[in-house]
Amino acid sequence: MTRAAASLVLVLVALSSTFTKYVPKSGQRIPQSLSRGWGDQLNWARTYEEALSMSRSRNKPLMVLFHLEDCSHCEALKKVFARNDEIQRILDEDFVVLNLMQETADENLSPDGKYVPRIIFVDTSMRVRDDIVGPYSNRLYAYEPKDMKHLLDNMNKAKKLLKFSAMSHRTTPTSTHSLPESTAAEV
Repeated sequence: MTRAAASLVLVLVALSSTFTKYVPKSGQRIPQSLSRGWGDQLNWARTYEEALSMSRSRNKPLMVLFHLEDCSHCEALKKVFARNDEIQRILDEDFVVLNLMQETADENLSPDGKYVPRIIFVDTSMRVRDDIVGPYSNRLYAYEPKDMKHLLDNMNKAKKLLKFSAMSHRTTPTSTHSLPESTAAEV
């Protein structure tokens, strides 16, 4: 009987490890209240200003996620977003992430209006990437649960643009490219 019980335990352990969520390379992290359910293993920035600073210092693009707690569209997107291992892995390894439940004073983060949910990408020079948009012409930065492939494509586009930008700056060492002043307000 003990062999059967031991075998059952081993099978259950093997099965449970196959169905686990993405775990960052640095190991399981303590869930943060800043995640608000969008990815507890991710290190979320606290403010827009902090996120911009982290983006520059780590040379990673920033993804800003706007949502509301009592929004049914946000909740539906959050469920799919948090369960998507590929999105979680890419965000953990290649992005600085910030989620906001209120608007910032920086109008650049609402180029086509203040609606939720919306996802904005910002490059390391603090430029909102208006060339990385969602699939809807009336809400350029909106995504729905069915749009995770589009979001993944945009995340990869943000990474490629950053690499291209870094390479073009390396080939022109006399470039006088300077970062604009931060107009971000603390959230």
